[in-house]
Amino acid sequence: MTDSKKFPAGAAFPSLIWQTTTGGKLDIANMQGWRMLVVYRGKHCPRCKTYLTKLDGMLDQFKSAGVAVAALSADPEEKAKASVADGGWHFPVAFGMTVDQMRKLGLYISEPRSAEETDRPFAEPGLYVINAENKAQVVECSNSASTRPDLAMMLDGIKNAIEKKLPVRGTMA
Repeated sequence: MTDSKKFPAGAAFPSLIWQTTTGGKLDIANMQGWRMLVVYRGKHCPRCKTYLTKLDGMLDQFKSAGVAVAALSADPEEKAKASVADGGWHFPVAFGMTVDQMRKLGLYISEPRSAEETDRPFAEPGLYVINAENKAQVVECSNSASTRPDLAMMLDGIKNAIEKKLPVRGTMA
């Protein structure tokens, strides 16, 4: 059983700071404009590599729409750097997300099945679109490596939300 709670749509995205593979820091809450944070399981997950490689191929489209993109995992620095090197990704990749941070973001958390998989608890896939007011416009968390939002549909939806100034949906208690 999990004690994680959903991250509420429309809530202010919390200021959480992570190191990036390029030596910088990522604090998605204090960035300007629209942005999208993709939480991936870690280097051990081939589906994550495929998904982030597809995202990298669409990076110019997201930038053209005015959306900054970043990715995050619980991996330690060396695994995160190896993932970036293997994938050839061109967006910021942060690492070292803690279990407490996973819970704060409402992510599903898994224990490794074996030491060969990974050596620490990790977050299952998540995706957050944060609007220019630092509100969570889209919150998508999965408990399975196989279930992730279609990136082309996500981009289309973000462009539509920006163009039509759509409100955050799903906020009724």
